Parts: sequence; structure tokens; C-alpha cells
Amino acid sequence: MNNNNEDIIQNDKLAAKPPKDVPSELNNMDSLIKYLKSTVGKREGRAIPPLDTWHPKDVADMDLVIKANGEWWHEGGQMTRESLVNLFATILWKEDNNGVIEYFLKTPVQKIRIQVEDVPLLINDVGIVNEGNNRWLEFTTTTGDVVRLDDEHTITLKAYNPTDNDTIDQQTAMDMQVRPYMPVRNGLDALIGRNTFYHLTEIGELTEQNGETILTLQSGGKFYELSMPAS
Repeated sequence: MNNNNEDIIQNDKLAAKPPKDVPSELNNMDSLIKYLKSTVGKREGRAIPPLDTWHPKDVADMDLVIKANGEWWHEGGQMTRESLVNLFATILWKEDNNGVIEYFLKTPVQKIRIQVEDVPLLINDVGIVNEGNNRWLEFTTTTGDVVRLDDEHTITLKAYNPTDNDTIDQQTAMDMQVRPYMPVRNGLDALIGRNTFYHLTEIGELTEQNGETILTLQSGGKFYELSMPAS
């Protein structure tokens, strides 16, 4: 089964090579927007470009932060244009540089380093999809990625410790000391939003085992268990 977010157009040679008129510096917001809009038409729909085939040597920085609550902020102001955020999300890239995780907006000519407080994607919807005899749990991010719960996309509960710079209120920090995450694409993880996770507890089955609460979810004919933290 191929997920929508993994429909990479491998044969699109134009997407793998920079146009001749591409600017050399893309860490300027206007230049980046102009470049992306000029190339998006060369891909079908929202297909993710072949980022793994791009190896730009030039690296620049942009004052762009993806907050712990999923909001995108540029130069101190929130990016409210959903279409623009969705466009930028298609070129998100993650690298592990000697144990230091870094995030970029990646183009064929330049990697633009950005800051991510927690993880770069946020899941805000989950639904049930029936295909033949199989029942899948299908998750959607705020930026249009679609992924199903399977052996390669499992849910993990991890401790989250907000820093002083993280935009998150005290109550949320208390409620979300352990947060649910799910891999999506290119090594990028998504946080499962609180309301979506509550919906999961209604879809799944809650049982008590050895003093722990276990959430069991069924997807694709398989069962997945999560040991819920004590409230």
C-alpha cells in the first residue's frame, strides 16, 4: 500500500534539477516563495519532490520556527497563509549531524536551516478507511500528509520537556509531558494532537493490564498496543 504522502515523482527530471533562473539565495522569504511557486506546477498535486536526490552544498539560515503547538512563525510573526505553510512543508528535510538534529527547507541549490521546537508536523485528524476486508486507521496532518497506522508508521509515546523558548502554555505542558508521535516521511515525525488522540481512545479498546492502561488499535488486520501513562 502506497501512502499519498509517499507518491514521489521519481521520473520528473525537472523537479530534480534547479531551473536556470533560480536565485542563488533562497533564505529570503520572497525569493523562496517565488521559486517554489515556479516549480510546483511541474509536480502532480501535492507530491513530495525527490528531496533525497538533491545535494545542495550551500546552507543558509532563515528566522523561521515551527512551534511546539504546530504553528509556523517567521521573523516573530505567525504565518497564517495555510497554502504557503503547506507548500513549505513539502520541502521539509531532517538531518542528524553528529548527534545534532537539524531541520531545513531543502531545494536543489540551497538548504535553508530552520528551527523546530518539537517535531515539524502535526496530526489533527484520524479516520477509519475500509478496503476490502481490511480496516485502516488513516491520519492526516495539518499540512496535508496522509499516513496509515502500519508496521512502518507506528505510534510512540515519548517524554516532552518544553524549553523556555517553546510557545506552550503551562497547562498544556503539564498535560503533555508524554506526547504521542508518528513517523510520516523522510524521517519526519508528527505529533498527534490532543483531540485526535482522545478520538483514538474512543476508536480503540482500553484495558487494564498489571496496573497499566493499554490502548489497543486495529489497522490493516493487525493490532497495535500503547501503554498509557498514569494520569
